[in-house]
Amino acid sequence: MTRGRKPKPTALKLVQGNAGRRPLNKNEPQPRGNLYDPPEWLTDAQLVGWKYAIESAPFGLLKRVDRSTLVAWVIAEDLHRQGVEKLNGGAMLIKTPNGMPVQSPYLSIVNKQAQIMLKAASEMGFTPASRGRVKVEDKAQHDEFFD
Repeated sequence: MTRGRKPKPTALKLVQGNAGRRPLNKNEPQPRGNLYDPPEWLTDAQLVGWKYAIESAPFGLLKRVDRSTLVAWVIAEDLHRQGVEKLNGGAMLIKTPNGMPVQSPYLSIVNKQAQIMLKAASEMGFTPASRGRVKVEDKAQHDEFFD
């Protein structure tokens, strides 16, 4: 059961103005500690994706608590790449043992991983539409104590 749109973060309401005049959440959690280190169990290809995301994300955007969301994106990106490579080397249609043409199973993998990547990317502010909803800390105000 869905309950409508996700609530806007309080910081975003403050920047855009509180058009709905609803009370602001003064107790919204503020996660600490920037995310840098990947889980030790990622593959080499997934580590490349992790490093790319960490280096490309605005400073202060990804916090340690966001690790699982980034892991989901990294793994989906890797599986998506593998599926695309298989599709590029073959066909979108394959024949069953009785000769009937069916969609390649790799196409389903590619499509599902693309959905997972886009969902995780949107959650982390990695898409053009979601970037406008994200506020990041100023690098000049970075406090090493919280890392």
